[in-house]
Amino acid sequence: MSNWAIIVAAGKSERFGDPLPKQFHEVAGRPLLSWAIEKFEIASSIDKIVVVVAADYQLETTRKIIDPFGFNKVVKVVSGGDSRQQSVLKGLEALPESTKVVAIHDGVRALVSPEDIDKVVKLALAEKAAMLALPATDTLKKVKNQEVVETLERNQIWLAQTPQAFEYKLILEAHRKFADNPKGTIVTDDASLVEALGVKVKVVKPSTLNLKITTAEDMNYAETLLGSKENV
Repeated sequence: MSNWAIIVAAGKSERFGDPLPKQFHEVAGRPLLSWAIEKFEIASSIDKIVVVVAADYQLETTRKIIDPFGFNKVVKVVSGGDSRQQSVLKGLEALPESTKVVAIHDGVRALVSPEDIDKVVKLALAEKAAMLALPATDTLKKVKNQEVVETLERNQIWLAQTPQAFEYKLILEAHRKFADNPKGTIVTDDASLVEALGVKVKVVKPSTLNLKITTAEDMNYAETLLGSKENV
C-alpha cells in the first residue's frame, strides 16, 4: 500500500487580478506550481502524486512543469471540476484502491516544508486524519453588518492549512457523501467533511512559513523567499 498526494491547482485565481491563474506564474524563475510539487517530490512519506488542474491547462502542466523539472512521482494530471471540492473528488477517484493515506494540498502553498508533509502523513497513518494548522495570534471578532457581535476565544482557534492527510477510504467516503448532498454543500477544507462524519482530525503546527499565495503582494513575498533560499 502506498501514500499519495493530490495537489489541487484548478482554480481560476479571480482575486489575483490576472487572466493567467497564479499557479502558473513564474516565481523565482519557475512556475509557482512547480515549487509546491517539488516539496512533495522530496517528502519521503509520499510515493506518488496526482496534480489536478483545469482542463485547459492539462497539457501545459505536463509540458512546462512536470517534464522540465523531472517530477518522477507525478503519475497523473487530472482535469478538475467547477469547485475545489469537485476537483479534490476527481483527484481521489483517480487513485488506486490500494492507497493507504492521501495528502491533499493547495498548489499555491509553495513554501510548505517536506518535513512538515512527512509529519502530517505520519500522524494520519496513526490517527486516520491530520492537518497542518497555525494557532491564531490576533484577537478574533465575529462581525455582522460591520458590527462586532462576538469576540472568540483565541486560544481555541487554529487557522487551517494544507496539506491535510487522511486514510484514503475515509476521505473518499466523506467527499462522495457530501457531493451527493441535495443542499449542494460546498466546503473549502477537506477536514470539515471528515469532521462531519464524526472523525477527529489531529493538528500539526507548521515549522516554517506556509503562506497561501492569494494576491500579487503574496506573490512578491514568495519571490523574495524562494529567490533567497534555493528550494525551501
